[in-house]
Amino acid sequence: LLQSGRHSWLAGLKTLLLNVSRAVTRDVLIAFSPTAGPSRLSTAEKEKAGKIHLPREIFQSLSSQTVSVVVTVLNIQQLGIFKEVNQTAQVLDNTVVGITVGESSISGLQDPVQLTFAHRQLPHGVTPHCVFWDPSKGTPLSGAGLGTGAVPSTHSHLPVPVAGQAGGWNSSGCVTQPGDKGTVCSCDHLTFFTILLKPALDGSSAKALMAVATAGCGVAMAFSIFTIAFCIFIRCRFRFEETVRINLGLHVNLVGSLFLLNLAFLLNSGLSGRTHPRTCKVLGGLTHYSLLCCFTWTALEGCQLYLLFVKVLGIYIHHYLAKLCLIGWGFPVLVVGVAGVIGSYGEYNIQNMDHQVIAHLCWITSKHLLVHYITNCGYFGLIFLFNMAVFAVVTQKSCSLQGTGAVQGHRKPWKVALVAAGLFCMLGATWALAFLTYGISSTPVFYLFTVLNSLQGIFIFIWLVVLYYPKTKETTGSLSYIIRDMTKPPQPP
Repeated sequence: LLQSGRHSWLAGLKTLLLNVSRAVTRDVLIAFSPTAGPSRLSTAEKEKAGKIHLPREIFQSLSSQTVSVVVTVLNIQQLGIFKEVNQTAQVLDNTVVGITVGESSISGLQDPVQLTFAHRQLPHGVTPHCVFWDPSKGTPLSGAGLGTGAVPSTHSHLPVPVAGQAGGWNSSGCVTQPGDKGTVCSCDHLTFFTILLKPALDGSSAKALMAVATAGCGVAMAFSIFTIAFCIFIRCRFRFEETVRINLGLHVNLVGSLFLLNLAFLLNSGLSGRTHPRTCKVLGGLTHYSLLCCFTWTALEGCQLYLLFVKVLGIYIHHYLAKLCLIGWGFPVLVVGVAGVIGSYGEYNIQNMDHQVIAHLCWITSKHLLVHYITNCGYFGLIFLFNMAVFAVVTQKSCSLQGTGAVQGHRKPWKVALVAAGLFCMLGATWALAFLTYGISSTPVFYLFTVLNSLQGIFIFIWLVVLYYPKTKETTGSLSYIIRDMTKPPQPP
């Protein structure tokens, strides 16, 4: 049912012609590589070469009994074709694969064509995109025509775009599945395909993000000072019970960790690239320590909310806040100390596809990224899951108390939800955006992550003023008051 194919070679262009019967009962598999071109797939090539998977649906829907399948592998650097105007992304191995079946245009496939482009592990910060050449995209260049680099087609059914023609890369109808050893493209049509390698950040985006982050950190530091002053003021001005004073102490330490983090970032962005290696290591350790302190105090806020609202327990531990401070400020010291001993800190360079440095940071070096994934991504991931679980329990209990009539009059359970939202949405949710900065939509998420986290100081200041400043003789803004008031049984009329 599948007849032997024949090959054609030109400089930078290799083709394979197969005659496939309409009655074929298996999918057609073809191997290809930038150097060897296309060929029938053998067992030895399955792991090393790229692979084309043509579903049998393509052939069974055709009218003719036998159809020609043409697979072309082109080196676009040698041929000087498939170039967009102002193209910044790079084509993987300068390789484009063209596929045609018969003389008709094939699109809208229910079972998509799959192309596996084999490659080594891609550079950090680079995202693969499956694309095809769309002749209707773009406008013709001046002097359009068959210029230098024009390539004659080796088969009449496979027109090859020539230099100067209109066209551009398009991803419509294609799904990208990245992997360590290859990227799979699943497309619902047949044409010329390739992988575009796009950096997560280019030079202009990196500079814009640094400018936004620097300005935001300055504003956040100012509001962090306002917040700490406000908490100290109301703690001294109003008579609060011990539990509320502990809550205020927790908030002060959380805001203090954010102030330290913003300060470390400003020092990092201002001094990195111009400091002594030892100074850069210290600065990288300070930035890492500040980030871990912020995460740890977020976790302690969640634990406090769990104890007060879920367990409904008073805190009677001797020197309770001092012990929390020992955890919040001391635990990160141990982590940073271990990371420093193994030499994790130093200069970290963010590069584009041409290996040009677009940003310098004193941070965890590229050789020790496992430290980053464990101590930052893994640590915060666990904290975020715990805080979201507490938030769900708080919301559910608030709704149940509201429904049973246990909350009456001034007892407003939405304020408890405000506590959870302020702690987890203003803090946990914004940090969680870091997990979305990988992939095809990473650049917009980078901007969103930078803006929201830069505004944390303003968010927390407004939240604490609304929540804690007493507007009546009863401190209905205090968390413990709301909790105990909501859990009291209703008074008989």
